[in-house]
Amino acid sequence: MQRQQPFLLFVLLLGLTSCVGINTKLVELEQLPLEKLRLPAGFSIELFAHEGLSGPRSLCRGDSGTIFAGTRGSKVYALADTNGDYRADQVYVLAENLNTPNGVAFKDGALYVAEIDKVWRYDHIESRLANPPQPVLVSDAFPSNKWHGWKYIAFGPDGLLYVPVGAPCNICDRDADGYANIMRMHPDGSGLEVFARGVRNTVGFDWQPGTGELWFTDNGRDLMGDDLPNDELNHAPQAGMHFGYPFCHAGDIPDPKFGEKRPCADFTPPVQKLAPHAAALGMKFYTGSMFPQAYRGHIFIAEHGSWNRSELIGYRLSLVKLNGNQALSYEPFIEGWLQDGAAWGRPVDLLQLPDGSLLLSDDHANAI
Repeated sequence: MQRQQPFLLFVLLLGLTSCVGINTKLVELEQLPLEKLRLPAGFSIELFAHEGLSGPRSLCRGDSGTIFAGTRGSKVYALADTNGDYRADQVYVLAENLNTPNGVAFKDGALYVAEIDKVWRYDHIESRLANPPQPVLVSDAFPSNKWHGWKYIAFGPDGLLYVPVGAPCNICDRDADGYANIMRMHPDGSGLEVFARGVRNTVGFDWQPGTGELWFTDNGRDLMGDDLPNDELNHAPQAGMHFGYPFCHAGDIPDPKFGEKRPCADFTPPVQKLAPHAAALGMKFYTGSMFPQAYRGHIFIAEHGSWNRSELIGYRLSLVKLNGNQALSYEPFIEGWLQDGAAWGRPVDLLQLPDGSLLLSDDHANAI
């Protein structure tokens, strides 16, 4: 299938030392072994940029096309393709010395950044990339626990900012209003409330086109063996639902420690069980027209890759096809970051651009 532009833009971020507000012209593309990646026929993958900074994770896009990337380090970046040639030619460090600023979201000209325990807002950011404004504190109402404390954030169709709070442990029964949930609040930080409970650690969610209902990935607990439990793809059409943690995993696996307290029948099961310990992170409904019809309305999932397994699994981009709210299939879309038991890349998050191409971040290869 012939295309005018690549379906997936891949940003390589390597080796630049920068200060806040400094931008650097990017000279030549650093090569990654992209030839090792296996894609469906008709699709291509190319580098989008290099000479940025390490560990890009969650992505969002500004109204003027700036790509923002959070990290599990201490910095937040912005990338600009000023001439529209599918190559980022400027990189900015917008903030540094932050506490794991994984989450980024954009609304009304402002960039929202989530640290472990705080959410900040940078107003009029796209006109201030070289001289970022002082951030405004939106909320400091979140726990400071580092274990599963990094956050993916996004604005829903209701205009509210959704902010997860992961479990502060592998398995524990803590305050359900304070941990293992997805919360939401107004853009000014007011009205903070719990939207969903029993969510061990979600680092990716999206809203289904047409219904506006929330779907999210969730990472299963560790230390139950290679194949238990599965990661999950969940559907939360309304507030107040409970997805099982810490009592039940993947819809039908009672927890060895807490399972006797409440049966699995009390909770909402996943729409699709995902590969066990694959670390399913970012997910997006595909709504563009660049990809063939067979991909539209379905879910791409970035699987970061396992650590709690004797044989590694994940390290790929997967696809879940749906019929309404029912999963029809779950299959790899891109593989090859894992070679002979070693990974040279770890997919994290996805971002669809206006033309229907996708960006994919990779915090191991220092790439988006």
